Amino acid sequence: MRLLPLSLALAALLPASAFADQRPEVAAAAQGERADIVAWRRDIHQHPELGNHETRTAQFIADKLRSFGLEPKTGIAHTGVVAILKGGKPGPRIALRADMDALPVTEQTGLPFASTVKSEYRGQPVGVMHACGHDMHVAILLGVAEALSKMKSELPGEVMFVFQPAEEGPPTPGEIAGAKLMMDEGLFRDFKPDAVLGLHVWASLHVGDIGVRAGPTMAAVDEWTLKVTGKQTHGARPWDGVDPITVGAQILLGTQSIVARQVNIANSPVVLTTGLFQSGVRFNIIPDDALLVGTLRTFDPKVRADVVDRFRRTATDFAEASGAKAELEVDSNAPALVNDPALVAKLRPSLEAAVGKDHVIDQPPLTVSEDFAYYAGAAPVMFFFVGSTPAGKDPATMPMNHSPLYSPDEGALDVGLRAMLQTTLDFLADGESPVSR
Repeated sequence: MRLLPLSLALAALLPASAFADQRPEVAAAAQGERADIVAWRRDIHQHPELGNHETRTAQFIADKLRSFGLEPKTGIAHTGVVAILKGGKPGPRIALRADMDALPVTEQTGLPFASTVKSEYRGQPVGVMHACGHDMHVAILLGVAEALSKMKSELPGEVMFVFQPAEEGPPTPGEIAGAKLMMDEGLFRDFKPDAVLGLHVWASLHVGDIGVRAGPTMAAVDEWTLKVTGKQTHGARPWDGVDPITVGAQILLGTQSIVARQVNIANSPVVLTTGLFQSGVRFNIIPDDALLVGTLRTFDPKVRADVVDRFRRTATDFAEASGAKAELEVDSNAPALVNDPALVAKLRPSLEAAVGKDHVIDQPPLTVSEDFAYYAGAAPVMFFFVGSTPAGKDPATMPMNHSPLYSPDEGALDVGLRAMLQTTLDFLADGESPVSR
């Protein structure tokens, strides 16, 4: 990542005409908040915390919000923080969300503010890193909160700032966490938003570019666990037992034919991946069982149900053919993220005003996932992507989000702040919801 001053970095990214239609208060806020959001981001980056354990981060956020004159509520969905800004004029309500959690990744960026934090994840010792950019999201939303707080008397409507824990999933399989738990605990019980906005820094785009898409945008995510039970025996006498490793391997290969030969992925993309295969402890012992864990990504609920049925049938048939037993569990972590078309149509011009029309691109569907999708059950949503790869670098060759080398250019902080402020102010100024609910 380049550590140039943001004013220099951004000036190199976009032509002077890019901000021609930008609100003057957005430009002023971006200039005034620049140093703070960089400092906040680096502090949070250096002190990452895993999902549902973001205690320091939550305290940091709450302290900043209080300094802006807001009254944050803490402890929502374990460590979530929420604050509401009531403008001085009547108007609609909008919610803005940033995720707080880091990943079980050991940082390799070499940054002067790199994380050295160690922790434990599902029984395994791990390093902890903001390898997905959530530190950037928190800093951007804090900047937006401070800027809007300064405009309070002239601001129409109300804004809810949502700092969400555990977007990367629950620390224990099967637990409810993140956006769903916030919703279950009544996040919008008393504050019913007319829209919910979120953003994500994204290595596949250059700094200065924003990606947005109407309709299905990010895939649903399921975490599946497959236990294969065989019969332990001596490795030199496999016929005396049932080998769960061989059966597990047969099932693993069989699942790939589901995607390659049984599902029309031209109409609806599907990804079925195994990320863990554990079995045995010694070279000459065939163990009793094997454990496979992975993820399923889909965009259509009917396709998801069909793939799960085929997966279970494939696992059962292979196991029974060898005298083993296969048990499949599938836990939904988040549904597909579907951007509201009317809201995107309404606010795309705001994104274009923030960075220039040529810098807002049509984002293709992504098979990565986001539990921001749960907020669509309460209001129209728009989720957009802020480029984080420096100008002059090929995004295809840069470390992607979740890499131990992921190092987003801090110019993305300025772009994210401008985009979120412009869209929020334009939405509130319009005075009505973009769709009828």
